[in-house]
Amino acid sequence: MRYGWLLPALLAVPAWAEDPIVATPLPPVGTAPAPAAPPPPVPWLPKPVAQVQALDKVNARASLLTIKVGETATFGSLTIAVKGCAVRPPDVPADATAFLAVTDSTPNVPAFSGWMLKSVPSVSMLSHPIYDLRVVGCSG
Repeated sequence: MRYGWLLPALLAVPAWAEDPIVATPLPPVGTAPAPAAPPPPVPWLPKPVAQVQALDKVNARASLLTIKVGETATFGSLTIAVKGCAVRPPDVPADATAFLAVTDSTPNVPAFSGWMLKSVPSVSMLSHPIYDLRVVGCSG
C-alpha cells in the first residue's frame, strides 16, 4: 500500500500555526531568558546595644543580657562578644539580628561565630549541651 497521498497533508501548515499570538518563536536551544532583576535589598539599621536571652538548660536559669556592640559579657562558662546589632526599618516587618562570637572556657566545646536572627533563631544557633542563646532585640 502506498502512502504518497498523505505527504501533502503532513507538510501543510495548520491555520493555528500562522496566528502571530500562538506562533511566538522560542529562544534558541541552550539559552535561557534573562532573569528579572531582584528587588533591591532592604537595609538594616545598625544599633549600639544587643539584648540576648541566655538559658542554662541544666538549672532552668534564664537571664536577659544587655551587651553593647564591641563589648563582651559572661554567662556561666560562656563569653559572649557582640560584633554588631541591627534592626529592620519601620516600613518592613520587624526583626533584629546580632553578630555574636561565643566561646566556652570548658575544653572540647565548639565556639560559635555568626549572625543570629530574632525571628528565625533556628537558622543560625549555638549548639551547646548546657546553654542556649537567643537574640531578643537591638536598641539604642
